[in-house]
Amino acid sequence: MRFDYSDKVEGLRARLHRFMDEHVYPAEEVCEAHAERADDRWTTPPVIDELKAKARAEGLWNLFLAESEHGAGLTNLEYAPLAEIMGRSMIGPEVFNCNAPDTGNMEVLARFGTAQQKERWLTPLLAGEIRSGFAMTEPAVASSDATNIRASIVRDGDQYVINAHKWWTSGANDPRCKILIVMGKTDGSADQYRQQSQILVPIDAPGVEVVRALKVFGAEHPPHGHAELRLTDVRVPASNLIGEEGQGFEIAQARLGPGRIHHCMRLIGCAQRALEMMCRRVESRVAFGKKLSEQGSIREDVARSACDIEQARLLTLCAAERMDRSSYKEARDLIAMIKIVAPSMAQQVIDRAIQAHGGGGLCQDYFLADAFGYARYCRIADGPDQVHMMSLGKQLIRRYATQGDPP
Repeated sequence: MRFDYSDKVEGLRARLHRFMDEHVYPAEEVCEAHAERADDRWTTPPVIDELKAKARAEGLWNLFLAESEHGAGLTNLEYAPLAEIMGRSMIGPEVFNCNAPDTGNMEVLARFGTAQQKERWLTPLLAGEIRSGFAMTEPAVASSDATNIRASIVRDGDQYVINAHKWWTSGANDPRCKILIVMGKTDGSADQYRQQSQILVPIDAPGVEVVRALKVFGAEHPPHGHAELRLTDVRVPASNLIGEEGQGFEIAQARLGPGRIHHCMRLIGCAQRALEMMCRRVESRVAFGKKLSEQGSIREDVARSACDIEQARLLTLCAAERMDRSSYKEARDLIAMIKIVAPSMAQQVIDRAIQAHGGGGLCQDYFLADAFGYARYCRIADGPDQVHMMSLGKQLIRRYATQGDPP
């Protein structure tokens, strides 16, 4: 299996690297200062809008969408190395309009949305004019089993009435967030995987309340954040339903396959940058009479980190290639593997880099603390480690147990 990059992808990689070096990395400190000093920390730093305009002008925009009508027409395998580059910065994906949860929501609308839904919501999302949220997880139940979700979506004439208590709705704190995709039950008596539906809910609809911003290790992650929401007797037109009633799980799987590849490649980008930072740090610091880079334990950390990153990278590229060649169903073993491997790998590599940076690695002077938090919550987001392990283990046991003893 070969993962050589085409001339098109190599060109995009070079342009992205140049843009990151010239514009994105220098803007990180500006964004950090804005969040600390702005009267309203939930406002977007002006530099982000400036960089988005530059990225769009340079054609580095909506690269994630496979559909050439809306995106760059790249396959999952072609997009994967680009996601890695953008993921090297916490602000990188948004600059190129390739940030979650908007990417997943745009993919859902592009694939399942009606012409009216696309015109009203997909068009401004593609233009980077608004943001969106995906409301699935609930505080009252173990949402790792999505069949537990209690949110109610009830048809009432030409409307649906929604009642729900959601949390970890990323992006809902952002003033630019205008639309939510809400997952809930439309028929509790249907087959287990046909009870759920997804529906579009404007965030300013009567009855939608942003209860609070949730903190990740004490950080609110403005301007986007992660919100706890209550939806009380919220009414939306029946035309806001995405797809058909009972199609919620199917839509979720269509969204999560590419989304997990995107997350994993972004995490690999974080880990790669952390490794590079660690190498520069240990070469420039002296302790106990010699450079840190001359310490055997440091060299072991660097070597292990390089191996860990490359293994995760190749596994993720393999999953992307399998999805392109067949389907999500055929690639689900590999997708489960990368979701198990990549976040834990990134967390460990970033942790080694933090250790090499000493106290500096724990504070806002470097991107490492934010990256560590991102890697840690990705071990829960899009399905916790245990769910992927349970699913993968079940599939493997079923596959090999029926083959009998080896010769």
